Amino acid sequence: MARAHDSSFALRMAFFIGAAIITIASTLFSNRLAKDLALEERKKMELWAEAIRLIAAEPTQGVEMDYTLSLKVIEGNTNIPVVLVDDKGEVLSHNNLGLKNENDTAELNAVTRTIIAHKQFIEVKISDDISHFVYYQDSKLLRKLTYFPFVQLIVMFIFLLITLSALNSTNRAEQDRVWVGLSKETAHQLGTPISSLMAWVELLKLKNVDSKLLDEMDKDTQRLQTIAQRFSKIGSKSETTPQDIKPALENAVQYMRNRSSRKISITTQTPNEAILVFLNVPLFEWVIENLCKNAIDAMDATGKINIVLTPEHKHLLIDVTDTGKGIAKSNFKTVFKPGYTTKARGWGLGLSLVKRIIEENHNGKIFVKSSELGKGTTFRIILKKA
Repeated sequence: MARAHDSSFALRMAFFIGAAIITIASTLFSNRLAKDLALEERKKMELWAEAIRLIAAEPTQGVEMDYTLSLKVIEGNTNIPVVLVDDKGEVLSHNNLGLKNENDTAELNAVTRTIIAHKQFIEVKISDDISHFVYYQDSKLLRKLTYFPFVQLIVMFIFLLITLSALNSTNRAEQDRVWVGLSKETAHQLGTPISSLMAWVELLKLKNVDSKLLDEMDKDTQRLQTIAQRFSKIGSKSETTPQDIKPALENAVQYMRNRSSRKISITTQTPNEAILVFLNVPLFEWVIENLCKNAIDAMDATGKINIVLTPEHKHLLIDVTDTGKGIAKSNFKTVFKPGYTTKARGWGLGLSLVKRIIEENHNGKIFVKSSELGKGTTFRIILKKA
């Protein structure tokens, strides 16, 4: 189990590292493209500003000027928002502003202020004492390319979540198949020796063997039959029927009392009236036994276990409190995972089994309600009332 966990962790880490490398490389490449495009747009604006300067400059006497190339440069800008203003801030010309109404002065002024606020400009020296200013904004293409790395990160993050969810689902499905297979095989293997033991008990009854001894043997045989029945129900949708929970609870508690130290006190607090819930009695008793056994292990054979039933309008609350070692808050959810155990010996399947029975077979909930290291823990079960 540890090797499988390590392999799964290594696979996730390799996937994360690979995804991180791809994301970083893609982001760096996109940023480089954005910088190159920004540099190209700057050069275009410098050329555009020079064309404006040539057209606005006073012609030299006796020299006929050809403005064809300058006009082509100016008209060639079809994607970069640009505003030409004088030294007083008055708009002389503009292009690619995306105005809804070209004659709307208020809209023009608002867009112009936005572009000027970016402080991307080129000074155009018309003469020694006159300067115009070309303010421009990044084109839509450049803005999209600037945002693209963030879009990539979001897409990669979503992709990682989906992939991890799929991996977890696959692992859970595989674990479930193994769990169910082992459970049913265990129940099948127990069937033959249990039948044989029952036959031997009946034979011994005919041989005038001590009746007390036979009664104990019969109880243990019935116990084995109950365990086999429980294992056979794992993985299948067991039917629940409206049952008074108190007899099932007392039966499980009494079984644990008879098999635990006298230094362990197990008490119950239940209402006088019957409490009907949708219950599978053998599996529910297994839950209580596992919780009590887990509590006894946590108390080092000395302490108290108190089980309290609290009926609500639609649900029944079952609180199992012990005076054991307690659980660190960081492990409140981990304790229910297969393999988690604080004992030197043990599979760490008890609480995992409890969670499976409560959630899958009873459509209920179980969680650590509270715990304090060195003082004890309270597990809460929530079941639907019938």
